[in-house]
Amino acid sequence: MMEIETSAQLPLVGVKVLDLSAYIAGPYGCALLGDMGADVIKVEPPEGDNLRKYPSTLPAESRAFLGINRNKRGLCLNLKDEAGYEVLVRLVREADVLVHNFRPGVPERLRIDFATLAAINPRLIYCAMTGYGAAGPMARHAGYDQVLQSMTGMCAAQAKPDGPPEVLYGSVVDYYGAALISNSVSAALYQREKTGRGQAIEVSLLGSALAMQSARLVWAEGEPRRIERDMRSGGITGIHPTREGHLYISANTPHFWRALCDHLDLQDLADHPDYDTVKKRAAQAAVLIPLVREALARASAREWAERFGQSVPCAEVRPVEDMFDHPQVEAMGFMRPYHSEKAGNYLGLAQWAQFGGAAAQDEASAGAVRAAPGLGEHSRTILSALGYTTSEIDQLLHTSVVQ
Repeated sequence: MMEIETSAQLPLVGVKVLDLSAYIAGPYGCALLGDMGADVIKVEPPEGDNLRKYPSTLPAESRAFLGINRNKRGLCLNLKDEAGYEVLVRLVREADVLVHNFRPGVPERLRIDFATLAAINPRLIYCAMTGYGAAGPMARHAGYDQVLQSMTGMCAAQAKPDGPPEVLYGSVVDYYGAALISNSVSAALYQREKTGRGQAIEVSLLGSALAMQSARLVWAEGEPRRIERDMRSGGITGIHPTREGHLYISANTPHFWRALCDHLDLQDLADHPDYDTVKKRAAQAAVLIPLVREALARASAREWAERFGQSVPCAEVRPVEDMFDHPQVEAMGFMRPYHSEKAGNYLGLAQWAQFGGAAAQDEASAGAVRAAPGLGEHSRTILSALGYTTSEIDQLLHTSVVQ
């Protein structure tokens, strides 16, 4: 398997992370830490992360698992066995961070709660990702992305006028929760540099779903409870059909509105007093949108995007597959080659931020990156680094404490 020569420019080189989480939010939060140079060990139970079993058009592997678990080593460990628990204790002694997404109460049963592990390693940063938080009437409920979307108003806000609520596909709450894990852990590591002490962190899907909607969650004194809370500018801004394909246009500023009118040969609208603000254009959408769409029908979405260039913010509506070889994506080096024993060679997302400038980024890009691990792929090498002898490792494998 291809593995990265980790660049010293990456900020989390030398940080050791234990990922005991499953599904998306916790594992992807750990992948983001791995992208920044951390050494991440994915610790899975004998049955593996449930995401491995999700439907996939790949014949031998879950596409979701591959995309969410890059830059990790894999250890398959039975924590319910005393010998397996001792392996985890050894890992914790050397770790900087542990992330899990067990429901409240489970860590105590498994003896992996913060109080227990902090006694073993007082410098440990301990991050729990929960559905609803550790307190309150829903603390022990199972939390999932679209459950939280529905609960927190996201599906209702996504609905079209007079239409039913709609889910935002793409696990947006999970991915935002992952970003909050990465952010919180990084902040705790920084604080540990000043204090020398670890700490417990709690991130929840409920908190993530609310944080995503902070612009909606403002309730002024005297306002009614139910009121329009969205920031949609309306009017021209949005997706429009063209002769071929669809085009998203954003023309909220006077400069962009005027440029759009020039391109569409609608110059009479540019400075018309009925349309000279975003608010007025939204109010006159029934008048303006037919005129804009009639003009857009003269060319394809791709042709309009090329004509608009930098003068009007826009994008041809494309399928995600077009990102594999999009020139801007290639220029930024966002995609990298991977190799998996089951999936073979494939392209996937890699570095999403640049650290240390372009030269350092080029250095980091020179190596390959680590694909998502197979179940227990690195168990032997991890145990060996912990001081287990070959015969001890063979015994752990023989008794299925480790796979």
